[in-house]
Amino acid sequence: MTSQMPPVPWHKARKAEARQPLSQEAIIEAGIRILDAEGLGGVTMRRIAQELDTGPASLYAHVSNKDELCDLMLERIAGEIRLPERPEPARWKEQIKEICTEAQSVFTRHRDITLVSLGSIPTGANQLRLAEFMLDVMLQAGVPPQVATWALDGLGQLIDADAYEACTYVDKLERGADLDAYFSSITDYFSRLPSDRFPLISSMATTMVEGGGDDRFAFKLDVFLRGLESYIEQ
Repeated sequence: MTSQMPPVPWHKARKAEARQPLSQEAIIEAGIRILDAEGLGGVTMRRIAQELDTGPASLYAHVSNKDELCDLMLERIAGEIRLPERPEPARWKEQIKEICTEAQSVFTRHRDITLVSLGSIPTGANQLRLAEFMLDVMLQAGVPPQVATWALDGLGQLIDADAYEACTYVDKLERGADLDAYFSSITDYFSRLPSDRFPLISSMATTMVEGGGDDRFAFKLDVFLRGLESYIEQ
């Protein structure tokens, strides 16, 4: 048996750092940090345990599994979405666009969190407060109840899809892609398509790729809301 060495006299004794108590809050925060840095694929129970300097088994006292954790992360992120002080039915389309733009911006900041949102039904208080506000705006503007609920679903899908696409471009930039060169090559490719087979696309090559992501998202919202307006009885 190897004898233990005495402490070196001129070395200060180290006190063990007190480990922060594990909590659901700490697990969610760690999950979001990993999400922002590595994307949803990097969020695993083992990876979160490493982040918190603990074992994976200890996490299950606070969250049932990764699916529940992702739901909790989405709920926390949804709490970052700022809402107006009150509904303004006189400018309901503008207000819905402002809320959707804010939500898209928040989700884009958190990589591919929208993969959790897509295909799920909002149940958390932060997500429901968003749904409640937008329903209130639409109903006060005269949108029929059934139409308003379906519109809420459609707007959510529009936000999620656009935010996810924006994140794919962020990933390309982080991998060193030159997006300007990429879109320039797409324009060139479209312009060289056989004009007998693709006369419109080849002649509109520049127009096809014109406009940034924000402009295109605003346009899609505008088209959606103009259609929704047609359901309001005059």
